[in-house]
Amino acid sequence: MSEANWYVVHTYSGYENKVKANIDKTIENRHLEDQILEVRVPMEDVVELKNGEKKQVQKKMFPGYVLIHMVMNDDTWYVVRNTRGVTGFVGPGSKPVPLTEKEIEALGISAVRELEVDFEEGDSVVVTGGVWKDTVGVVQSINEAKQIVTISVELFGRETPVEISFAEVKSLS
Repeated sequence: MSEANWYVVHTYSGYENKVKANIDKTIENRHLEDQILEVRVPMEDVVELKNGEKKQVQKKMFPGYVLIHMVMNDDTWYVVRNTRGVTGFVGPGSKPVPLTEKEIEALGISAVRELEVDFEEGDSVVVTGGVWKDTVGVVQSINEAKQIVTISVELFGRETPVEISFAEVKSLS
């Protein structure tokens, strides 16, 4: 099996999160979890001044682009390229070019990042960042490869599964 690299995909402006969701759904439906490891829309915290108040908001670092950590082959290329909202891979012609180690590090993505987790399935955790910050939930599943934990949170009176990065969750115990 060949090695997974980070690739950049160009999308219609404003479709970044929809493209991410569509690719994630396709990965699940076609069981490509071992070939398309992660789909990211890089965000950054920005302080905006609205109505005389400073407010911290998250903005897309690269509007119109999505990063994908994947093994490039005919199947994965086809899946990504034919996802609604994707206009193509970044690279000359139709040949996708993976990001270099230097480019990956500049984005704050370390090539090998092993996070130690202090929780397991069934444990209560609190979200430390992102839109779910300060939300308490119960761990349903842990995906080591994607460094994502699925937690169950109460939303509108019912239990709802939410995927959160390992880096944004800590154990309550």
